[in-house]
Amino acid sequence: MATINDVSKLAGVSKATVSRVINNKEPIKSSTRELVFDAIKTLNYKPNSLAQALANKTSKTIGLITSDFDGNYFGVLLKESAKFAHRSDKQLIVTDGRNDPIREIEAIDSLVARCCDVILLYSRKLTTQDFKDIKARTNIPIVIMNREILDNIYCSVWFDHFHASSLATNHLLDLGHVNIACITGAMSSKTSETRYRAFQECLQERGVIENQHLIVEGDYTIESGYNACKTILSNKVHFTALYAFNDDMAIGAIRALHEFGISVPKQISVIGIDNEPFASFITPALTTIELPIKDITNTAMRFALDLANGEAILTTERSFKGKLIVRESTAINSYS
Repeated sequence: MATINDVSKLAGVSKATVSRVINNKEPIKSSTRELVFDAIKTLNYKPNSLAQALANKTSKTIGLITSDFDGNYFGVLLKESAKFAHRSDKQLIVTDGRNDPIREIEAIDSLVARCCDVILLYSRKLTTQDFKDIKARTNIPIVIMNREILDNIYCSVWFDHFHASSLATNHLLDLGHVNIACITGAMSSKTSETRYRAFQECLQERGVIENQHLIVEGDYTIESGYNACKTILSNKVHFTALYAFNDDMAIGAIRALHEFGISVPKQISVIGIDNEPFASFITPALTTIELPIKDITNTAMRFALDLANGEAILTTERSFKGKLIVRESTAINSYS
């Protein structure tokens, strides 16, 4: 593999001159520039991108850390981020934190080492103190997705999970359901904790007593929703509605109910969150809360691009709310 030394020797110029040509630094004679480019072409020399980033103090790259790669939600996030980066003439470097705080911090350190101009972090696990510690040891700007960040530590773009969960819970309550089962996500997640707190507060505001036998934790997969619903049914506690913290778990729950000979929504209403593309095509079509993931992603990318370009940020946060999409899987409670 050719090196900068090889280019220097073939072109008959110094390494410093080759470096200035590669990094488009003036002044360089056009004849010298041609000699260097001819040597680069002849040797098929590939400049070291990290060295260029250090020299230019910009790598033209945006780092993106997601908590996971599964599902339509993260598929849309990745697709929109890639499209935005391409339009902005930036390279997108993607990694995942695997829903683990240690892995999320390792991913940040990896992208810092790659000299990314800015990092987008979709985090479910890091604490406020974690963010403060990261801020103290790196100067690379970071935009936080999915979390409201206090004290202006970083720019943040987040979805109001409390509001979304309230919409879902109150929809069931408005239909006359008071015995409501709930399949949560992993309660170690800030997202799940917030959605569960909203569920509890909505019940309390209506004078409805929560039954712990109707609360089971899932992990946002279809299989976990299926198994969680079977667990709830095995507890033999009467319920007329089920709220799952995402559409995948709601679909799994509907399958379990079907296997037990329970009709949705005639006997039990079911609601999810996300508005996945398949939600309107299953039978019955799923009532859900729509997340504006495209808007969230594009707003976060605009923040990131402004920070990468050293532009002033007028606001450090932006929040988005969900929308109730009523379909066939919920109905008025006809059981006492």
